[in-house]
Amino acid sequence: MKSPGFEMFAPLCVPLMLAGLAMTGCAPALCRAASRGQIDVVRSLLDKGADADDWAAGPPLWCAASNGQTEAAKLLIARGADVNVMDDRGSSALGYAAMRGDARMAKVLIDSGADVDAAVAGLEKNSALLASYPEVVARNTMGIKLLEKAVHKQEAASRPAAPTPRPAQEASPAPGSDVDEPPAAKVKPDQNAHAIVIGIENYRQGLPKADYAAADAKTISAYLTKTMGYPEENVVTLLNDRALKSDLEKYLDRWLSNHVEENGRVFIYYSGHGSPNVMNGDAYLVPYDGDPTFIAETGYPLARLYASLGKLKAKEITVVLDSCFSGAGGRSVLAKGAKPLVVMTQKPIIPKNASVMTASAADQVSSAYEAQGHGLFTYFLLKGIKEGDVVKPDGSIKMDELFGYVKPRVERLARQQFNNEQTPQLTK
Repeated sequence: MKSPGFEMFAPLCVPLMLAGLAMTGCAPALCRAASRGQIDVVRSLLDKGADADDWAAGPPLWCAASNGQTEAAKLLIARGADVNVMDDRGSSALGYAAMRGDARMAKVLIDSGADVDAAVAGLEKNSALLASYPEVVARNTMGIKLLEKAVHKQEAASRPAAPTPRPAQEASPAPGSDVDEPPAAKVKPDQNAHAIVIGIENYRQGLPKADYAAADAKTISAYLTKTMGYPEENVVTLLNDRALKSDLEKYLDRWLSNHVEENGRVFIYYSGHGSPNVMNGDAYLVPYDGDPTFIAETGYPLARLYASLGKLKAKEITVVLDSCFSGAGGRSVLAKGAKPLVVMTQKPIIPKNASVMTASAADQVSSAYEAQGHGLFTYFLLKGIKEGDVVKPDGSIKMDELFGYVKPRVERLARQQFNNEQTPQLTK
C-alpha cells in the first residue's frame, strides 16, 4: 500500500506528505536547501533571484516547515515568503508544522502572521478528504490540538514576536561616530510598523563609491528597531550586492503590500547614488547592478517608488533619501558624456499620507561627512533623533521638528567644510 496521500500530492512533489514521507528529490534547489536547513544555500539562492514563493514543488516555506527547519523558515519569511500561502486543499506551512507536532515552528509561523483558523480548517478538510487513512486523521487531529493550545497561550499573555534575520551584508569599516549608538527605546514595538532600509556603497559597474552608505543604512536600522518601535522581523536591510534592482522591486513593490496592513506605519530609507534620465529628467535610485548609461532599464524610478507606496493602506509613510539626482557628483552619477545638472522636468507624485525628506535640492550634491563616517545629511538626521524630542509615543517622527534641526546644520557644515551648497528638502 502506498503511503497515505501520495497519489493526491505526488504531482506537486511536496516535501513532507501527510504520512510524514520526505520527498525532496524532485524539488527545486531552494526547496531542497530549505528542507535540509542549509541556510547559506538558501540565502545565496535568494540573493541570486530565486523566488521565495516558488510553487514548482510546493512553496519553499512549506519545505522548511515540513522538516522542522525554523531558521530557514525565518529567513524565507524575512525575504518575502508569504506565510499564509495555501493550496485549494487547505495545505499551509502552519498546517504541516502542526501535523508534525512542531510547536517551535508553529510559534515562528504564528508570530510572523500565519492564520491559525485557516490552518485548522485545512487540517479538518484533509482529514475529511483522506478519512480512510487513520494515520492522516490522527496527524491532523494532533495538529489541531497543538494550534488550539497555541491560541490559548496567545490569549493568556501577549507574546513578543520571534526575531527574524534580516538580509544584510557587512559594511566597510567606518570611523566611530557619536550617533552610532541608538538611544534607549521609549516606545513599545508596533507589529504594524514596517521598514525597508537600503545602503549601497559599492557598485558592480565600477561607479564611484557612495562613501559610508552601508554604515548609514545599518545605523538607521538600529535606530528603527531599538528606538522607534519597529520589530526586527519587520525591518528589511539591503546592503551593497544584496540591493540589486530585483531586490528593490521585490521588497518595495511586493513585500510591503504583502505585509503592511490598514493604519500601519512605513519607513523607507535609501543611502546611495541617484541618477537622472538625461532624456526626460526622471529621477532614479541606482541599485547595486545599475548602470547610469542605461538608467531606464537598470534603475529604480522614484515615480515607481511613490506609486507603490500610494497603494498601501498605511496611515503614515516616511521616506528619507540620502542621495541626489543632479548628476553633478556627490551621491549622484550620470551617463558617460552627459552634462550634469539635468533638469527634473516632472516631479513624481508623492502619496498624500507620505512625508519625504531628501538630502539636498534638485541641483545640488549630497556630501559625505568623513569625520563621522556617515553621509552629512544622515549624520544630522540621526543626531536629531538622538538629541531632540522628535519621536512620538507611537514611534513615529515629528517630521517638521526633525527637519528644523537637520536643515540649518547640514547647510552650515556643507558651506564651512566642503565649500558646497547642500539644502535638505521636506515635501509632504
